[in-house]
Amino acid sequence: MEQAYVKAEDGKQTVAKYLQQVSKEVGADIKITGFVRFETGEGLEKKSEDFAAEVAAQMNA
Repeated sequence: MEQAYVKAEDGKQTVAKYLQQVSKEVGADIKITGFVRFETGEGLEKKSEDFAAEVAAQMNA
């Protein structure tokens, strides 16, 4: 709850502070019932190909 809220405009707002803010705006208590953990860059794979081999393959096609 004390981690940074990723969609915060200033990048400094915590999840707890965001929940308090939204709770006041809607006039009701908000509870987190579940969450998903993401890590920056997770799931991205860099393709490593030889550019010369790629050009040669295109020339032979």
